[in-house]
Amino acid sequence: MKFFEITSSEHLAEVKQYILATAERVGDGGPQKERRKSVEAIIEDVRARGDAALLEYTERFDHVKLEPGQIELDEAKIAEALAVVPKRVIAMLERAHEHIRAFHAKNLRESWEESLPDGSMYGQRITPIETAGVYVPGGKAFYPSSVLMNIVPARVAGVKTIIMVSPPSFRGSIHPAVLAAARLAGATRVFRVGGVQAIAALAYGTETIPPVVKITGPGNAYVTLAKALVRGIVDIDSEAGPSEVVVLADKTANPNHVAAELLAQAEHDEEALCLLFTPSKKLAEAVMKRVEERMRVLSRAAIIEKALGNFGAVVVTPDMETAIELANLAAPEHLSVQTEYAPRDADKIVNAGAIMLGAMTPVAVGDYYAGPNHILPTMRRARYASPLSADDFRKVTNIMQYSRERLMRDAHDIEELATLEGLEAHAESVTVRIRDVR
Repeated sequence: MKFFEITSSEHLAEVKQYILATAERVGDGGPQKERRKSVEAIIEDVRARGDAALLEYTERFDHVKLEPGQIELDEAKIAEALAVVPKRVIAMLERAHEHIRAFHAKNLRESWEESLPDGSMYGQRITPIETAGVYVPGGKAFYPSSVLMNIVPARVAGVKTIIMVSPPSFRGSIHPAVLAAARLAGATRVFRVGGVQAIAALAYGTETIPPVVKITGPGNAYVTLAKALVRGIVDIDSEAGPSEVVVLADKTANPNHVAAELLAQAEHDEEALCLLFTPSKKLAEAVMKRVEERMRVLSRAAIIEKALGNFGAVVVTPDMETAIELANLAAPEHLSVQTEYAPRDADKIVNAGAIMLGAMTPVAVGDYYAGPNHILPTMRRARYASPLSADDFRKVTNIMQYSRERLMRDAHDIEELATLEGLEAHAESVTVRIRDVR
């Protein structure tokens, strides 16, 4: 991990520049262009050849040869997988499911109408989207939590058809725990296909996989780029980047707790962002020592080492105000506030996907269990973006009805505005009604 101690305004500017470059993950143009070309080619191939392309890419990238008709997991296959999931795991998933459902049910907007004394009416009709596609990654790890975080909000919103796709990276199929979460959350259909080809199938449809109107769920850089490229054909949740955590801590923080948060995010992948901002040099040194100790014994040590080497830093600030300023600049996916006055310090945070307050709130409670969604804005998008919610699976239709009295009253202004913009037919659409009334 890099170490910074801010002792001057020049040094502060240097640290800010480091944070911006690191948080935004500015990549090399050459590899990015090659990646884009590859992703575009796969999308177009799936669009043109449908299931045949899916089978070919599944064999090439996932090393699983599927026959036509084997892309979808039928009820018998799902039941067979569920039979091997321990009951205690099912029970844990059920409890997490209920927490997530209860949280997302609290923030749904509802349709509304307002009738005016002159007989006019206006309002908004809130309706669920018809279909959603959920991408669940697989490969380095398996993520039943992502299943719940994507499907439960869609179900709460009222989406009728939810298609789940995931690569066949567990013995030629999908991990049983992932399937258990899908069944519990309410997936309508499940397909064992992943990568760019799965995103293309959800966007354009194939002989087997129906097209959807929105795609959600995390994935690697190729999946993320594929989602960005099909945006417009379908809606997407976000262009999610690698995992991120910023820890705000003062001298009262337990260095073991702080180190644990940095290590927890670093084990996600080699590009995870892990930053500590603290006014306590003593804490900073203790945290770095603890990270070194634990990093050597954790099972994903190689991934952690790369992540912390490339995107990990400990920054000692002159005071807590500077630490908070840097946290807002980083606009992280996760912010862990481990300070003596955590709620007060958190009140000064304006840019973060999720805030975990106090020593007893590890990021993992949000990842798995508490209820708030763990699909969060990354790469500084927390400056303007929000976590995935049930409302993201709903759409708004504006409704209005003018009475004769109201149109007579407003006609002149509308005609004048239309004329000002040079839209004669717009003005005429009002004039003809007024003329007929008179």
